Amino acid sequence: MTSGEVVLTVENLRTVVGTDIPVVRGVSFTIRAGETVGMVGESGSGKTLTALSVMGLLPEAARVTTGRVEFAGHDLVTLPERRRRGLRGAGIAMIYQDPMTALNPFMRVGGQILEGLNAHGVRGVTARRRMLDTLAEVELPRPDRIARAYPHQLSGGQRQRVMIAMALAPRPRLLIADEPTTALDVTIQQQILGLVADFRRRTGLAVLWITHDLGVVARIADRVLVMYAGRIVEQAPVRDLFRRPNHPYTAGLLASVPPRRTGDPEPLPQIGGMPPDPARLPTGCGFAPRCPHLESRCVAAEPPVSPRGAGTVACWVPRERWA
Repeated sequence: MTSGEVVLTVENLRTVVGTDIPVVRGVSFTIRAGETVGMVGESGSGKTLTALSVMGLLPEAARVTTGRVEFAGHDLVTLPERRRRGLRGAGIAMIYQDPMTALNPFMRVGGQILEGLNAHGVRGVTARRRMLDTLAEVELPRPDRIARAYPHQLSGGQRQRVMIAMALAPRPRLLIADEPTTALDVTIQQQILGLVADFRRRTGLAVLWITHDLGVVARIADRVLVMYAGRIVEQAPVRDLFRRPNHPYTAGLLASVPPRRTGDPEPLPQIGGMPPDPARLPTGCGFAPRCPHLESRCVAAEPPVSPRGAGTVACWVPRERWA
C-alpha cells in the first residue's frame, strides 16, 4: 500500500431509519493510507451510523438511500453482500467500544481470532502463527496463555487488546475504531492509542477513529471530521481546527474541553440547548436553534459545504463575524 494513496472515498452518503428519518445526510470524506482521521460530535450526531453504513452492517431498520462508498475499486453500497462480506475483516476491520459484547463469551480468545483468519483464507499453522504474532504485537504477555483464555478471564484492557488483535490479524487496509477506549482508564487508553499509532506507522494502515474525546483526537488524528445532525459541518487538519475552528459548533466543543492548568476549577462553557431530533430537523441549518451567532439566512436554508481556511465548513456566517 503506497503512503498517501486514497483508501476510502465516501461521497454524498445518505442513510435513513424507519420511515425515512434522515440520520446520515450527504456525508463526504476520504481517508488515505497511513492517515488517521478523527470523527467527533455529540451522541446522536450520526458518527456510528456513518461507520456502519460504510461497513454494510446497518441494523434492519436502517438503509443507505444514496451515495457511494469506494474501497479497493468497489462501490460497497451496490456490491453484492457476498462480495462485501469478503472485504470485511480482510480489507476493512472495525473495533467497538465494549469488547464484552463483541467477543463470544463461550469461545477461547485464540479460536475467535483463528475463526476470522480462516474466513479469509488463512488456515492451519500459518493462521496459528499469525494469531500468536498479532497477540504479541498488541503487547499481550504470554500470547499462548491469552489464546487459551475466555474473555471473562481477562481484564478490560486485555479484552480491548484482543479486539484490536482480531481486527489487525487479517492485515486490513482500513481500521474503523468506534470509541474503543471510552470505558478504559487513562493509562490503558494511552497504551491502546500507542498500539494503533505504531501499527499504522509500520504498515500504512488507514484509521477512522470515532470519539467524543477531543483530547484523543488532538493526540492521534491528522484530520478531523466534525459531525452534527447527520452532516459533516467542518473538516480540517487537526492543528488548524484546534487553533482556528471555522464552525460555531466546533468552537463550542473546543471551549468545553477542560484546560490543563492547575488551581481552582472554573465552570466550563456549554453549548446551550439539545441536538435536534432527526425526525424533526429545523428548517435551514441544523445548529441554528443553538447557535449564538444566528443570522436570518441560517433559518432560511441549509448552508452548503464550502472551502474555508485549510478545510471545509457548512456555515453561512463568516468567521470574522463571530470569532
